Amino acid sequence: MNTRNKIIIFLTAITLGYILIFSGFIYFSIENYSYIDFYKRLEIRAITAAKIELEHQQDSDVLREIRQEFLEKLPNEKINIADISGVKAEVKAKKLAVPVHFIEEVLNNGKAFYSRKNTYFSGIRYQTGGKNYLVVVSAENYYSTHHNAYLKKMLIVALLISILIIALFAFLFSKLVFRPVQTIIKKIREISTENMHLRLEVPQNNEELRNLTLTFNDMLNRLETSFETQKNFISNASHELNTPLTSIMGEAEVTLAKERSPEEYREALNNILEDAEKLSKKTEALLLLAHTGYNGKVQKFELVRIDQLILDVEETVKKIYPGCQIHIDFDLLPETSEKLKVKGNKQLLHLAVSNVLMNACKYSDNKEVKIALGVSNDHVIIIIKDQGIGIPEKEMQYIYDPFFRASNTGNYHGYGIGLPLARNVIKMHHGVISVFSTKNRGTTVELKLPVNTKKF
Repeated sequence: MNTRNKIIIFLTAITLGYILIFSGFIYFSIENYSYIDFYKRLEIRAITAAKIELEHQQDSDVLREIRQEFLEKLPNEKINIADISGVKAEVKAKKLAVPVHFIEEVLNNGKAFYSRKNTYFSGIRYQTGGKNYLVVVSAENYYSTHHNAYLKKMLIVALLISILIIALFAFLFSKLVFRPVQTIIKKIREISTENMHLRLEVPQNNEELRNLTLTFNDMLNRLETSFETQKNFISNASHELNTPLTSIMGEAEVTLAKERSPEEYREALNNILEDAEKLSKKTEALLLLAHTGYNGKVQKFELVRIDQLILDVEETVKKIYPGCQIHIDFDLLPETSEKLKVKGNKQLLHLAVSNVLMNACKYSDNKEVKIALGVSNDHVIIIIKDQGIGIPEKEMQYIYDPFFRASNTGNYHGYGIGLPLARNVIKMHHGVISVFSTKNRGTTVELKLPVNTKKF
């Protein structure tokens, strides 16, 4: 049985149980009250009959007419008045066909009540003229046979209607409650290895589902990053290692082109060593990325100054694209340098930012590329804006797919893995990457990284 049906049955059973208890309380309370009220009516009739018959005999006809007019006659109503002075209770009980204890209780307490099947008896001891009289009034309790029976039927009908209403309400309630869950299930079924970039929409008015959705999306982020990183490790490695290797080979070719002085050879070897160290660090970062995927517990993070990182990235990119005009805007830097620090892997962050900047330089044909750095309360924000060829609007949805290249990039060398790799690295650092582009008018990439976040 699914949870939805369980909720319907549970709500129906709980509410039905409450209605049964409430209806039972009402029914038995009214039934008990009807008995008490009926005994009281009989007692009033007994007192009225005693006064008419024993004290106002001369006006008895008038009083009987008044009694008949204002006191309805009860079903099988009988009134017995007997002088009990010096008469034993057993004799009177036998004569009136009532139990002896009923007569004794009347004599001792002045009044008593008794019922036999649906006939009820009310007896009083009445004193007048120095004599004791026993007045017994009996009648059928029409309240019990009619009113209570009607009440019972009404409660049963109301109970049946309530069951239908409750079941309908429980069905609609469960449908309303599980609608977001059904939406989540439907969306999850659409996600596969071919479209792991899809994410669940986060509900805003349901805290439990919101937490569940955020947790699931976070899991998808980890899986997608790990899957894509390991799937494309060879391509990522060749793409990232190509830069320092090109620099090393270029430096060696220039140095070997002619005879040089020892100082020039020493300088060339220092440059090659520097590029080799960068190659070593990138190799280590790529291996770490492939090995750990999105597992923040395995990765070693440290505090990284983003302004210094940008300067290092600029130096690296200028070696690859010497003609690129890079303009860095540090006008929005905070007063304290602590806000410029993020917790992360320096080599991976360098890899991500340099990929974005190299794309900007490559596709802008040596036009100016602007880098702006700013800080909000929670994030360090890097904005890289170029004036290049841009991305067609219809192709924006594919920019994070590995090996995808826009239709207008045919004249530019590339593999289509730089931006997906950069996004994976930014995700790994709990950041966000956003791309805004217009064809033939340039592209703007915004990188947001949390400041000194405690999630790592």
